[in-house]
Amino acid sequence: MYKFSHIADDTAFSAFLSDEDATLAFGRQLAQVLAPGMVVFLEGNLGAGKTTLTRGILRGFGFEGRVKSPTYTLVEPYSLLGLKPDSNLYFYHFDLYRFNDPSEWEDAGFREYFNAESICLIEWADQASGQLPAPDWIIQLRPEGEGRQLLLCATSELGQTCQNALTLAAK
Repeated sequence: MYKFSHIADDTAFSAFLSDEDATLAFGRQLAQVLAPGMVVFLEGNLGAGKTTLTRGILRGFGFEGRVKSPTYTLVEPYSLLGLKPDSNLYFYHFDLYRFNDPSEWEDAGFREYFNAESICLIEWADQASGQLPAPDWIIQLRPEGEGRQLLLCATSELGQTCQNALTLAAK
């Protein structure tokens, strides 16, 4: 499964995800604490598990459809309306890898996706540096042995509140 490690300064924690199943399971756990309006930056090299983690999050919200990488579409939208009694959310998974200039963010018209009724996960956020809303969480994934190491850093009050809930749930 996955191994949870609390980091002493309370702004971050890490988890070792031993395989794809552990990544999906951790994503389902993240879904339990994500809040409307959150912005999450997903960082990691190609193949690090960003889309797998996103699939786990969506499964945690009750979404059973296909979850694919938005590398070529730039954004994959998912309606979570009615999947759970308290779920009235839209979920947007962005991949900005193909951006050549941060100004492409404005040209793409994505700003309207960031609102109180949505959760936005962004891969390769550095490709739109200076254009994006500030993240509530930054999640870094990096391969380690047969699995991957995850580091989650809260960067806002909302992010810290959600991370605290995750920390309690993981103990």
